[in-house]
This record gives sequence, C-alpha cells and structure tokens, in this order.
Amino acid sequence: MKLTATRRTFAKLAALAAGASPALPAAGRTADVYARLGVRPVINGVGTVTILGGSIMPPEVIAAMEEASRHFVNLVELQEKAGARIAELLSVPAAMITAGAASSITVATAACVAAPDAGNLSRLPDTTGLKNEIVQQRSHRSGYEAQMLLVGVKIVWVETREELERAINERTAMMFFLNKAEPEGRIKREEWIRVGKERGVPTFNDAAADVPPPSRLSEYVRQGFDLVAFSGGKGLLGPQCSGLLLGRKDLIEIGRRAISPHGGIGRGMKVGKEEIVGLVAAVERYLKVDHAAERRLLDQRAGEFLKILGGLSGVRASVDVPEIANHVPHVVLEWDESSRRLSAKDVVERLLAGDPPIAVSQAGPTGLRVSMWMLRGDEHRLVARRIREILEAG
Repeated sequence: MKLTATRRTFAKLAALAAGASPALPAAGRTADVYARLGVRPVINGVGTVTILGGSIMPPEVIAAMEEASRHFVNLVELQEKAGARIAELLSVPAAMITAGAASSITVATAACVAAPDAGNLSRLPDTTGLKNEIVQQRSHRSGYEAQMLLVGVKIVWVETREELERAINERTAMMFFLNKAEPEGRIKREEWIRVGKERGVPTFNDAAADVPPPSRLSEYVRQGFDLVAFSGGKGLLGPQCSGLLLGRKDLIEIGRRAISPHGGIGRGMKVGKEEIVGLVAAVERYLKVDHAAERRLLDQRAGEFLKILGGLSGVRASVDVPEIANHVPHVVLEWDESSRRLSAKDVVERLLAGDPPIAVSQAGPTGLRVSMWMLRGDEHRLVARRIREILEAG
C-alpha cells in the first residue's frame, strides 16, 4: 500500500514539533520552549520522519551532547576518533559522522568522484576530467537525487541488468542503491553488488531508515556495499542533524575531507562537536538496548490499538511490519467509501486540528497508517480513541 500525503497536510506538519520513543517515559503536553514561539507539540503517529523532528533523544545522548558543549576541541581529530570508535563498535572497515543521511549521499558521491585523490575535492562541482556519472535504477528514484547532482554529476537511469552493463563506462563514479526500494527494482541487492565488484565501480546503499534490527548497521557492508548511509536521528535516536557513512576506508578518508570543517562542496554540511559526540553515544546505547523488549512493547500497543477500534462497521484494521525500513509495527486502517463520507485526508486533517494535534499517515484515499514507534506512554490509546470518534461521526 503506497502512502500519500497532501501538500496542505505537510504544510501543517511543518509547523509542529515532534518525536517520541518507546524507551522513554510519557511526556507532558507542556513545552514552554515551543509555546513561546506559538508552536504546539504533536503526538507522532507517523514515525521517525524529518518533518516531525525525527526522534526523541534518550538521556544518555543529551548528557553526552551537553558535556561536549562545555569544551573546545579540534573537529578534524574528533571526526577521526569518533569514526574509529563507531567502526570498532560496528565491526566495519571505517565510519564517519555526517550532517544526516542526505549529507551522506553527497559526501559519498564526492568521495567516489574525487577518488583516488582527495585533492580533486577542491574542484567540485567542476568534474571536468573526473568520473562524473552515477548509475541508478529508475525504481530507486529517491527524491534525494539533488544530493548527488550538486557534486556536478549526471545520473544514468537503468532498469535491467543489460542496461546496467551498458551504462557502466570509464566515466562511472558510483552505483546508487535505495535500500527500501529493493523489492521494486529488477536488479536486486546481491546482483547490484556483484556487478559493481566485477566492473570496479563503488556501490552506495542509502539505508537511512533501516534500523531496527541493529544487525543492519553492519550487514550491508558485509554483503559487499562499498558505502552505506544511515540516519542518526531516526532509529538510532541520535541528533536529528546527524548521519552515518560506513564502508571502505579509502573512500571514508576522502569523504571526511569533503565535509565541514574543510572548505568546498560539503562546507555547509556542518556537524558540530555536540552532534558528533551525541551520535557516538547513541550508537553505543543502541547496541546495548533490549530490542526484543522494545518490540514486545510495540506489539502490545498495536494490539490495544486494534482492540479500541474493534467493531467499527466497514473498517478493516491490521498490523503491518515492513521488512525493509521502519521495521516496527504499524496499524493500517481501511474503510469502504460507501460506509462513511470521510476521506483519509479528512481524518488526517481533523486529527491535526485537534488538541493535542495528532499526526498519522494517509494510506490511499480511504486508509490510514499509524506507527506505534514514536508514541509514548498511553498516547496510542488516545490516538485510537480519537480516530474511532472521527470515523463514528463520519
């Protein structure tokens, strides 16, 4: 089922603050820092999405960032040592902290274009004489192509293995793979990696939202991807403006030169000392968390959600756990157009207009998708009751 959202809905979402975590206690509805700005906090039934602030950082992460904020430090050294620590924790060849998963795409592209000479970074986005083509499956169109294009490259679109073979040439710098689109693509993960190895072209995997499970943090590098990106502010519950780039040591070393505090193409992608230390703390915490216990909690929420919505005429409710990306329970609701006059858009907008505002995803013209992940305390019960009230009235 494809999720859709209206421009008007997202405009409303953009004015709302966000987040939550199953590992954190329920939050009160007061938030003075937002109230002073005239912004109302929102109950997050969408998930770890950027437009709602990603996630809520746990106390360990906040404490690390607060401590980091009290000292000056050499950022180049900090990036190197923080990357080494994360690489050690995840058992990958190398790692670096970026300004988010989208930043990781740009850094990876710049590194692949400049390789093997980091000095080429100063020329970007002028790629004259450099490898400057990225191969990507049409089904893997991500919406983040601009993060590659700003480096000065051209995207070559393919669909089949034969087209892929023809597309690769002496100008090919990188092969881009969108992890969550793997089921839609005709060239699967294993084959994409194999072709890259055979043709000597670095492969990049955008796996921004693909934790949990924690094994994913090293799995794709072990499978053979040269570079893999994760968001720091989604499942890892780290700073929202942070990300991970993992993989080949030579490319990671060039990538560090492509981002602030160095000049050039990535200067605007600044990662502060607080975010660097905060993401290290988030990864350390994430690897210690009892993920089975968190999953049981989410399953329990989904079960209670279904129970509250039970017996609604013409409404079908089920639990869906995506295999790739956001691998947590979501409650999916669908109703017959003949059973009520409400569209999914109507319900989403009424939830946002309530007090407190509630954000959920629209799933088709008469369907909703509610993530259990970022709800806290008894918020799942409140959301279920509000949805039931709206559907009964409609």
